[in-house]
Amino acid sequence: MYSHPAKATLEKPVILLVEDEPELAQLLSLNLNALNYQVLHSASLASAKQTLNRKHVDLVLMDRMLPDGDGLTLCQQWRNQDPQLAIMLITAKDSEADRVLGLEAGADDYLVKPFSVLELRARVKALLRRSLSTTPANEYELNFGPLIINAKQRQVTLNHQTIELTAREFDLIWHLASHPQQVFSREQLLDSVWGYHHAGYEHTVNSHVNRLRAKLHPFQGDDFVKTVWGVGYKFEPLAGAA
Repeated sequence: MYSHPAKATLEKPVILLVEDEPELAQLLSLNLNALNYQVLHSASLASAKQTLNRKHVDLVLMDRMLPDGDGLTLCQQWRNQDPQLAIMLITAKDSEADRVLGLEAGADDYLVKPFSVLELRARVKALLRRSLSTTPANEYELNFGPLIINAKQRQVTLNHQTIELTAREFDLIWHLASHPQQVFSREQLLDSVWGYHHAGYEHTVNSHVNRLRAKLHPFQGDDFVKTVWGVGYKFEPLAGAA
């Protein structure tokens, strides 16, 4: 079973780039190195598995279609084994169904080829900024009766049960719960939670909300994250919760 190795202190963020096209891999590596990231390159799913078992990785940047299979399968495995690992898929599959499929497999973000290097750099920076961020100790917990959200531990408990969330799912519920009853459009959530806005990617928010609800629902019948039709989403505490 995959076990995420510990990160040494004061090291630069580590990105595992899984890409079988040599020229594209070289271009991406050069640009990510320029942002002061350490880049590990794998050209296949098998090689990526070995690397992730041996090295600490902060972000996986992975092509979907690789010589030895579809990256979605590996994405789902990694997500189940390490909810905090940041994962971004890059692919030529550009239909909305394909994007939703990638997000539902556990990816935090999904970038369609061809894409600009500037957009890739912005997406990677935003994703790492969120996954590596820390919260001041005096602002680390939100308490809504049976639901407790602890930002210092990046942990959510509901009815005394720990809910395993991805880094992005945690950021989403933290942002919404920090502003109870406030309605946010999908565009606003992309800006605030993902750190960018790109037309056509609002389904990213929908997929993450659906995954978040699915994880919370078995422990609490009422959804905390409500849909405001025609507008977006809001966090609604249970009646009587603080």
